[in-house]
Amino acid sequence: MHEPVGRPRALVPVLVACAVVVSVMQTLVVPLLHDLPHLLHAAPADTSWVITVTLLTGALANPIAGRLGDMYGHRRLLLASLLLLSCGSVVCALADSLAPMIAGRALQGAAFGVVSLSIGIAREELPAAALGSAVGMISAASGAGYAFGLPVAAFVVQTANHHVMFWVTAGLGLLCAAAVTRVVPARPGRRNGSFDGLGAAGLCAGLGSLLLVVSKGRDWGWTSPTVAGLGTGGVLVLGLWAAWELRTHEPLVDLRRASGRRLLTINAATLVVGFGMYVQSLVWPQILQMPEATGYGMGLSLAVSGLVLMPAGVATMTAASLSSSLSRAHGPRTSLVAGAGLLCVAYAAAPWLLGRPWHVLTATCVISFAIGLAVAAMPALVIGAVPAEDTAAATGLNSLMRSTGTAIGAAITGAVLANGTRDFPGGPSAPTQSAFVTVLSIGLAGCVAGLVLALVIPRNDRHRTPAKAEPRPDGAPSGEHTPLADQAP
Repeated sequence: MHEPVGRPRALVPVLVACAVVVSVMQTLVVPLLHDLPHLLHAAPADTSWVITVTLLTGALANPIAGRLGDMYGHRRLLLASLLLLSCGSVVCALADSLAPMIAGRALQGAAFGVVSLSIGIAREELPAAALGSAVGMISAASGAGYAFGLPVAAFVVQTANHHVMFWVTAGLGLLCAAAVTRVVPARPGRRNGSFDGLGAAGLCAGLGSLLLVVSKGRDWGWTSPTVAGLGTGGVLVLGLWAAWELRTHEPLVDLRRASGRRLLTINAATLVVGFGMYVQSLVWPQILQMPEATGYGMGLSLAVSGLVLMPAGVATMTAASLSSSLSRAHGPRTSLVAGAGLLCVAYAAAPWLLGRPWHVLTATCVISFAIGLAVAAMPALVIGAVPAEDTAAATGLNSLMRSTGTAIGAAITGAVLANGTRDFPGGPSAPTQSAFVTVLSIGLAGCVAGLVLALVIPRNDRHRTPAKAEPRPDGAPSGEHTPLADQAP
């Protein structure tokens, strides 16, 4: 067994802070959506890559970082990810044109494996009694980052400029790296393992192609040769990738284990809940800032709209603490069901909460509370179903599914709002209220699907008690197989 971590009280706060800082990158540029064409001297269709590229690289980074963390040590990969985040932020801070901004945002997305790596560290360092709540807080921090990113970015942009915003994130990445160096012990990975480079290339090519189709299909034309070629090629490459992963000795993604009913259902629920999470984050900021001439916009400034959205982040973290208590008493499956059910209720009520800022405040807090309940439960379900040495890889795959859901949600939201745009008297072109209601209805459908999948996740009686630790290939103990999954009778 590993010796206890030297600073146990500081470990979880540092890992949570890392998760928040990285997840902020996903909504960091949302307040700039209307200004990006002017700031970067590019067409609106091209500046949408500033968001798309981060979602793409983030989705692909999760399983790769998880696997490398299992092999070479989670702390080492966590530090590398945070440095990538800072480097990408510096590139964005210096950018005045589209190409370097896209490059910097891609580097920021490459840091998204931080959540799965942090969960791997928590499982290595914390006792079983403290692990459930720690995992819940780390996972929920990624949801809180969505909420915190919007108001913080809005305030910085309005009081300074977007260059300052990226300098701030570069500094935060370095601060987190310094804290990790001081607090997180260095542990050896499974150095005698091998990295599935061909599997990583196949996943990047296949999944990247399909995510490009979803993200850019509206701009390029759904029937265009480019979209058809990317879609067909992506499906073929993923088919070949799956065949390779099933045959290779040390796959990037263990499809045999992932295809089991339990993990398959958990990951499917994660995908659709991730879809529902991101849809609403693109709706509320626009409604708050739309001119009053639209008939439903509130005409708030960036800073004021940020203040309206800020309590949502607090709601997410509060729900994470409650989710941990609920999971200990009744199992994380119960927390996921409760969160998905509350998401359904909130999305159903959302179309009637568009009239005043306090209506939006209520809607965002309830939705964020539900997200905290659901997101905090997902890693606990996953790591309760896999051996300890596969924690980062398994949670990386789960994060991949959530990132894929957010990318699909962003693409569908953008397409619906673009098709529902019209000119308003005395104001600029903007999406209609019915377009926003349609987006919220689509989000509701995704949340209902997530609730159904959460309800059919099979219980995992096999992991109610700790299994004997198996020795790792390098001779170090792998740790206990912690009983996090569905502990209730």
